[in-house]
Amino acid sequence: MFTGIVEELGEVVAVAQDGAVRQDGAVRQDAGSARLTVRAPLVTSDAARGGSIAVNGVCLTVTDAANGQFTADIMGETLARSSLGSLAPGSRVNLERPMRADDRIDGHIVQGHVDGTGTIIRRRPAGDWEVVRISMPAQLARYVVQKGSVTVDGVSLTVSGLSPQRAGTARSPGWMEVSLIPETLARTTLGSKPVGEVVNLEVDMIAKYVERLLAAGRLA
Repeated sequence: MFTGIVEELGEVVAVAQDGAVRQDGAVRQDAGSARLTVRAPLVTSDAARGGSIAVNGVCLTVTDAANGQFTADIMGETLARSSLGSLAPGSRVNLERPMRADDRIDGHIVQGHVDGTGTIIRRRPAGDWEVVRISMPAQLARYVVQKGSVTVDGVSLTVSGLSPQRAGTARSPGWMEVSLIPETLARTTLGSKPVGEVVNLEVDMIAKYVERLLAAGRLA
């Protein structure tokens, strides 16, 4: 479990996958798995093999940690559902260690299980902060509500705007807006991601549980 409060901006050192790496260093779309190495002195200070670290919102298992770096394997399912396959040496990534049971939850409960991806379609300044509009698949739009919580590339954010209810189809894709304060702009990758960039999305897991229980007729 995580909270969506980014602790450190790490730097990708290497991406490898048995010959499935493109010339630019990223992983090919047909890769069955990949191995990611990230330089991150803070989150590796107490990392151990078998532990978890969220990378751009994706919970990965540490396979090795030494000298301020950690390595993790990325399975095919993760590559298919997230943007991790586009990472290459030099890429910056949002990192967070698992939450502690005796600590405050400053964001919201985040599993690190990415539900899908969205695309930044607009950025506009609003004083010292920015309002960012992100497209989202129709199958995720139903879980997103005004003033609710959403995780974008591992960052816990509050939804500040939504597309009309008639949107969210293949012809009219849905979108949400989030407002990024100066702290978020400075401390996460969201401060520099341009329009057209793909981001990882995780919706509030409570909404998914409620939907499943209602479908099973277990809630009045």
